[in-house]
Amino acid sequence: MTSVNRDDFIAGLGFGVDEFQIEAFDAIDAGHNVLVSAPTGSGKTLVATYAIDKVLREGGRAFYTTPLKALSNQKFGELGKLFGTDNVGLLTGDTSVNRGASIVVMTTEVLRNMLLTESGRVQDLSLVVMDEVHYLQDPFRGGVWEEVIILTPSEVQFVALSATVANAPFLGEWLTEVRGQTEVIVELERPITLHNHVAIHRRGQNLPELFDLLDGERLSDQARKVDALLKSSRRFRPGPQWRGDRSTAPPPPYSTPRRSDLLHVIDDEDLGPTIYFIFSRAGCDEAVRQCRRDGVRFTTRDMAFAIDDIATERVRSFEDDDLNALGFPEFQDSLRNGIAAHHAGMVPAFREIVETCFERGLLGVVFATETLALGVNMPARSVVLEKFSKYSDAGRNTLSSGEFAQMTGRAGRRGLDDEGHAIISFALETSMADIGRVAIAPAPDLHSSFRPTYNFTANLIHHFDEEMALTILKQSFAQFEADRRPAGVRRTLADQMMARRSVFEDLGYGDGWSLTERGESLRSVYHENDLLLCEAWFEGAFDDIEPATLAAVLSCFAFEGRRAKPKPAAKGTKQKKPRDIKDRLGPQRRADIVDRLAVISTLHFRVVESEERHKVKHAKGLDDGFARAIASWTRGASLATALDVADAEVGTMAPGDFVRHAKQVADLCEQIARLGAGNEVAAVAQEAKAGILRSVVAGSMGIPHLPGSTL
Repeated sequence: MTSVNRDDFIAGLGFGVDEFQIEAFDAIDAGHNVLVSAPTGSGKTLVATYAIDKVLREGGRAFYTTPLKALSNQKFGELGKLFGTDNVGLLTGDTSVNRGASIVVMTTEVLRNMLLTESGRVQDLSLVVMDEVHYLQDPFRGGVWEEVIILTPSEVQFVALSATVANAPFLGEWLTEVRGQTEVIVELERPITLHNHVAIHRRGQNLPELFDLLDGERLSDQARKVDALLKSSRRFRPGPQWRGDRSTAPPPPYSTPRRSDLLHVIDDEDLGPTIYFIFSRAGCDEAVRQCRRDGVRFTTRDMAFAIDDIATERVRSFEDDDLNALGFPEFQDSLRNGIAAHHAGMVPAFREIVETCFERGLLGVVFATETLALGVNMPARSVVLEKFSKYSDAGRNTLSSGEFAQMTGRAGRRGLDDEGHAIISFALETSMADIGRVAIAPAPDLHSSFRPTYNFTANLIHHFDEEMALTILKQSFAQFEADRRPAGVRRTLADQMMARRSVFEDLGYGDGWSLTERGESLRSVYHENDLLLCEAWFEGAFDDIEPATLAAVLSCFAFEGRRAKPKPAAKGTKQKKPRDIKDRLGPQRRADIVDRLAVISTLHFRVVESEERHKVKHAKGLDDGFARAIASWTRGASLATALDVADAEVGTMAPGDFVRHAKQVADLCEQIARLGAGNEVAAVAQEAKAGILRSVVAGSMGIPHLPGSTL
């Protein structure tokens, strides 16, 4: 871009440009790839916008990739406003809008699939923007980012945007090795000053108070006093050796503030709106109920009317029975008060309503799990962390510096706030010193999670000779990291690929460095259980099947239940037994589902046997816990009925989880339809997909049906 065009671009922004953004503009104009590592909310996306603007001026095409469908939907809207809706398209797993546009927003998996299927749509590509590139360390999906970076034609320019990571220069070295000259732009300063506070309730006071956690890079005097007083007071509180009456011991001098009390203080200090992080879905929902009980309200009458308009318009396509099953009246009533929850247990449409209302300044507080911080652009003036630790598979752990930075990065709205506020709610189990250490700790390193899947191995065999395939594997960030470790602690990716090739030979998918008919089919199946899906297809597990049964059988590949306890029946009602639920299936259909799952279980055993022989890590096991529920839904049962079936099979299932699992099954239906294009099973798969994508499930796509779009 010429200096004149750059001046025009900057003049049209209406705000100043930071030094790191200018550095990135220079690199883009020089034709280099760019990696930008900067804090949340610092303006990384302006670099992407500049690169896209340059490409459009030169008559090229740009792809903008994101890790999440919700984020893709959001970027689609933002770029449409900037460059005109006719110039912007969207491709996700279930949505296609204006796919031939000059700018196409898509999930990273969609671009990977294009590259592996020799799609003509990448031939005239000039630019790829990879948003949230730090996702390449995601243990389940991160490998997709590396596949895209390696396989995209070398003449395509890359702009990679990452949250702050400590080893950005190291990542840049790899990108230079794989893609050519890459400029690494690291920005450590937030554009809006962040103040870290502690909210604490002193014994004897009515309301909590806020004090600063830090004084520069050290704990504040007030924080030190709190730790010291707690340490001294523990000598007088009951412990393992206490012999007296516990009620006679003095209570601790401090306690955790009540949520509604803390919100009262935040409102008095004019620190709202607020995102209040609670690491539990149930905790978020209970917080909303607590605020309603306490009479908390942030809205005027006009704001409540505006909220009603947004909410009712978004769920217009939902059936009334399904809205009642989702608790829409209670959800809407809370919204009217300026209060909402946001978590994965809610259906996507409800989360989108919350996001829209918050973005328009209609909500005072959103109680959210940490998933809100992972992609959706929803900044607030203040962020509250109710706990400084959370549960994971490894038990309860203190937040990492990366997690802390990701969540507190939402505090401070550029262009609206001079400063942002992170408020950590006091808890007896966490010292001020521990919180302070995390708050000033450097960002974590970024590490690869890449491994060659069966699908990727099949595509390497199809496209390249053995020597070139090995060269491509050596280009991965995983191998780049491994090469810098001691030789005795690594197993090369080449070894892993060759082990998978041996499994191919065992099961009839390959012969030396070539693919059989089965192996060629595997190239177009994108799933963690890709090989087993192909086995089921070729061994007839889907033959002579009806739509609901196919949905049930496919669910066992995707579903991974928590096996929650069944929810108790409401007072005065009987707990429904599985046989009492009108699931629309009947004994013959249920028996057919069981028989087909038994066939697939046998095939799974055969795959695992070969994997053990060749030391290949197994994919996740089969889980039939969602089979009956999705079959019932596919046959037209109401959401309430489908949830009752799920509750009876696996314990309480949140509506948002039901929608997510249903869409995963719909995606597998689409893949089966492509796998058997033109035959009877393909038609059944399309019918099953249509039966799944209705009402609340169809309403989760988040994009209006536009002329020329296919949903």
